[in-house]
Amino acid sequence: MNKVWLNRYPADVPAEISADRYTSLIDLFEQAVRRYADQTAFINMGQTITFRDLDARSRAFAAYLQEGLGLKKGDRVALMMPNLLQYPISLFGILRAGMIVVNVNPLYTPRELEYQLNDSGARAIVIVSNFAHTLEKVVEKTQVKHVILTRLGDQLSPVKASLVNFVVKYIKRLVPTYHLPHAISFRHALDKGASMQYVRPKTVNDDLAFLQYTGGTTGVSKGAMLTHRNMQANLEQTRATYGSLLKEGKETVVTALPLYHIFALTVNCLLFIDLGGANLLITNPRDIPGLVKSLSKIRFTAITGVNTLFNALVNDKGFQQLDFSSLSLSAGGGMAVQQAVAERWEKLTGHYLLEGYGLTECSPLVSVNPHDIRYHSGSIGLPVPSTEIKLVNEQGDEVAEGEPGELCIKGPQVMLGYWQRPDATDEVLKNGWLHSGDIVTVDHQGFIRLVDRKKDMILVSGFNVYPNEIEEVLMQHPKVREAAAIGVPGEVSGETVKVCVVTKDDSLTREELIAHCKKYLTGYKVPKIVEFRDSLPKSNVGKILRRELRDEVIKAAKSNGTSSCC
Repeated sequence: MNKVWLNRYPADVPAEISADRYTSLIDLFEQAVRRYADQTAFINMGQTITFRDLDARSRAFAAYLQEGLGLKKGDRVALMMPNLLQYPISLFGILRAGMIVVNVNPLYTPRELEYQLNDSGARAIVIVSNFAHTLEKVVEKTQVKHVILTRLGDQLSPVKASLVNFVVKYIKRLVPTYHLPHAISFRHALDKGASMQYVRPKTVNDDLAFLQYTGGTTGVSKGAMLTHRNMQANLEQTRATYGSLLKEGKETVVTALPLYHIFALTVNCLLFIDLGGANLLITNPRDIPGLVKSLSKIRFTAITGVNTLFNALVNDKGFQQLDFSSLSLSAGGGMAVQQAVAERWEKLTGHYLLEGYGLTECSPLVSVNPHDIRYHSGSIGLPVPSTEIKLVNEQGDEVAEGEPGELCIKGPQVMLGYWQRPDATDEVLKNGWLHSGDIVTVDHQGFIRLVDRKKDMILVSGFNVYPNEIEEVLMQHPKVREAAAIGVPGEVSGETVKVCVVTKDDSLTREELIAHCKKYLTGYKVPKIVEFRDSLPKSNVGKILRRELRDEVIKAAKSNGTSSCC
């Protein structure tokens, strides 16, 4: 019999939710627009748009996709941009057209972009000009027929748009030269779409809404198939968990995490659309002074982020001077929240930093700490409403209470499977249970604690990094004989990528190897630590044992009396 863990959420958190309050995400959006038409929906670079504005512009974009480009219900449309006003306009335009959103990290290398576009079969892409040079190198090798191009400032007021676009291109030189002669201007698409007929598609909750790419628990990047119902379910689970802290039509959430990341997509975008809240979009969260300046101009009530962001903020003198009297919700996810950071955050802001756990395959929220706990317990919380969990051993049998086991999840937020990868789907979805690949323990109250990863995924600042991909790139170097990639503790990013390399040629240097990796990998995947070795530990069948390499790091750290090797 499957074990269902009882939780101890406060009485205001229901045990079950309905994933069908709306008939689709289109219905959710349309009802929100009617309720909150003249309230602010998004803020970016000092520019605000209301729900009414978002309705008109996303409708125009949907019409252009349908009539102007001739795309059909179910076609995949890629989105490749940071947090800009163009993102929610495009996002809801794609969904309203009955199409499937394929979120793309704008920092992808040409190799990574080509793979995702081909795997998803995307027919169109909306991309900001800063990254157009990457697309130029691969677009002819993909099924993409339509490129819609926008500049950073294109949704700002005319004067400010001209200024921002000029500075970005000519002063900061952030737009490398590109050649996409058939690209369509995003402004042109909206202008044309405004006079075209929009046909509301017959969309139901079982239709696909997103292909959200992840490595899953191992291997190459795969598209998690998330339906309208999956996303709505997780929205309802998030709302049920945080609901008593939030007031409809009264919230302003700081969105520093990119909206193409599943955490921000659900918890920031969808939740606060449903609540009638305003989203402050931060385009460049690494610019902490710029972020703090934006925060000083508004009374924000909620903020989400990863440990890296919270750590940077509590150490910033400008942030320490802000007024936190209106803050009601601080939520951390994507990576473990460190105790020291959580304690400093609470001392500074007066609010507990709610830590949760999620997976792209779960839309993403699986568990979160109750809002009535006023300390950092080290737990990743309790299962959210309508979520069952069980812990199993290597044989698939449930473990005894208190014993570690692989976390398995069942609930309405669990994906359909991986796009066009039935074998990979069967590896993680078994009899309705998603096998997470994470080893955890659960106490008698249902609180979950991470013990270890069953697989070897590395978590850098909330982003999944997969050793297979890094090792494949390393092995392309002519001087590399063998390579293994592992995650080691990092003070800033949670984990840092370390590679252990056996060379063919002793002249190979760290600098040469990292330069090679930078050609093929996004920045956060590039190794920060390189160790040259005579050999790598292997099993009796010749498989490189990454776990032994990690154990060496832990042992060395303990013998040195430190918590990190770097």
